[in-house]
Amino acid sequence: MQLSQNHFGLFSAMHPLQCVLQVYRSLRWGPLASVSWLQLRTCRAHSSLTSTACPGPERQQGGVQKDFSSRLAAGPTFQHFLRSASAPQENLCPLEAEDPPPYITVDELLGRQRKVYFETYGCQMNVNDTEIAWSILQKSGYLRTSNLQEADVILLVTCSIREKAEQTIWNRLHQLKALKTRRLRSRVPLRIGILGCMAERLKEEILNREKMVDLLAGPDAYRDLPRLLTVAESGQQAANVLLSLDETYADVMPVQTCPSATSAFVSIMRGCDNMCSYCIVPFTRGRERSRPVASILAEVRKLSEQGLKEVTLLGQNVNSFRDNSEVQFNNAVSTNLSRGFTTNYKTKQGGLRFAHLLDQVSRVDPEMRIRFTSPHPKDFPDEVLQLIHERDNICKQIHLPAQSGSSRVLEAMRRGYSREAYVELIHHIRESIPGVSLSSDFIAGFCGETEEDHLQTVSLLREVQYNIGFLFAYSMRQKTRAYHRLKDDVPEEVKLRRLEELINVFREEATKANKTSVGCTQLVLVEGLSKRSATDLCGRNDGNLKVIFPDAEMEDATNPGLRIRAQPGDYVLVKITSASSQTLKGHAFCRTTLKDASAYC
Repeated sequence: MQLSQNHFGLFSAMHPLQCVLQVYRSLRWGPLASVSWLQLRTCRAHSSLTSTACPGPERQQGGVQKDFSSRLAAGPTFQHFLRSASAPQENLCPLEAEDPPPYITVDELLGRQRKVYFETYGCQMNVNDTEIAWSILQKSGYLRTSNLQEADVILLVTCSIREKAEQTIWNRLHQLKALKTRRLRSRVPLRIGILGCMAERLKEEILNREKMVDLLAGPDAYRDLPRLLTVAESGQQAANVLLSLDETYADVMPVQTCPSATSAFVSIMRGCDNMCSYCIVPFTRGRERSRPVASILAEVRKLSEQGLKEVTLLGQNVNSFRDNSEVQFNNAVSTNLSRGFTTNYKTKQGGLRFAHLLDQVSRVDPEMRIRFTSPHPKDFPDEVLQLIHERDNICKQIHLPAQSGSSRVLEAMRRGYSREAYVELIHHIRESIPGVSLSSDFIAGFCGETEEDHLQTVSLLREVQYNIGFLFAYSMRQKTRAYHRLKDDVPEEVKLRRLEELINVFREEATKANKTSVGCTQLVLVEGLSKRSATDLCGRNDGNLKVIFPDAEMEDATNPGLRIRAQPGDYVLVKITSASSQTLKGHAFCRTTLKDASAYC
């Protein structure tokens, strides 16, 4: 019995054992629409079938290779998968680089200078994922273009955190349909791919609903992009949405998408184990796993050598970082949580923790600012707070997602803390790091939220007085605990009304908090021209607030007597003259260094 082209286009990302299980499901329960999309992985989620696992491609007489579609149709048989499934585990996980799949030649994996156009939606992790995907494709011979009309491949890096985010992608695909239809009549057809969380969450729905989509790649399958694009070039849809227990892309050096950038994101861990009842992330990005410290430091050093002045350490739960790659550190030391906080999982032990990583990263370049996001409030032991306080180049800004001000709602959200424990942590942070800037996330209208619950969230906003806030109406997501066990019973109009009230209160309190900076001198990292005025420059202060100031000559503290105009990547001292809920304004009077700025700020 032979596998069809459709079967093989979907299953070729898997090891033989996975293929057997997946083919069995397909044969038993029907075609693609009912495929269960196995999440188990034997070795690497991106693994292709190696030449040692499958027989070589058949050849035509005279040694001329058959065309790609024919070879794909004549791929391994079902019996081959059964035989290969019993192969020893170690043979499935070669330590050296894998050979191309037997139905694809090395040349066919090359991009042949086809042009790729990326569109990135959602969080900072997706920005970093774009850089990882581009690094992989660049090494395969693809070119990058910023012109949609000249693209041979369009890749949308997507978000699934809320329904609105997914609807944005559906709308965008509808817009791209006309472009692809026009290109069908040309000599070089256009290929469209969906990458990231939406590909992972919706899987076959995308391929069935939008026939124009040629490929899907989940967050752990970017290494497989060259093969997926090769399959798509044969006119078939291709997908790899397997989640991984170990993929961190530690050996992939992301390629910065903006050559003039002054800052960069560095992913230090992927996935999340918190399983908050409202959150889709554990289902779209998988379990927590951390990069080795050594690979992170190597990337930060390279960014420093390139002249970047700010690095943001990224992770879905960044401060739960735990590097278990070095055996000598896998001792039985338990995790220290914030006081009054608990986890939804068994306490983890051993490994190099976030405090160690933060310490090492801050030592790479004293003139490089260090930030991190997004943390969970439970993972702020005193050693992390003390380190932030002591190091001049670790920004005194902490994102502390509250989600709600009601202990009852927090319990339903499975956040692992009460309002009282959260407020106590706020006080402890402010005592440990004087002048710290705080930001937070809030959800309006979660399942079962009453008017009293809502008012408690309003009161928390007033009590804490955050500098920066991210507020959204609740959007139920399939697969989450809330979807299975709770009822989305707050009417949409009530959600939107409560959201508006939260936004208004946040703005009032943020304006008050930010106005305390008026008259003060702040260190600002210049990013470039202001978007609203060609005569103003824009940058960010230590608290990550946007600061606007005139593009004028100023003194250069590093070269006394010299007057200069600030450039992107410069540190400048700005005296703040006005403030709003989102922006500070002032006048720059001196270019300086991060080390010397402490004498003024």
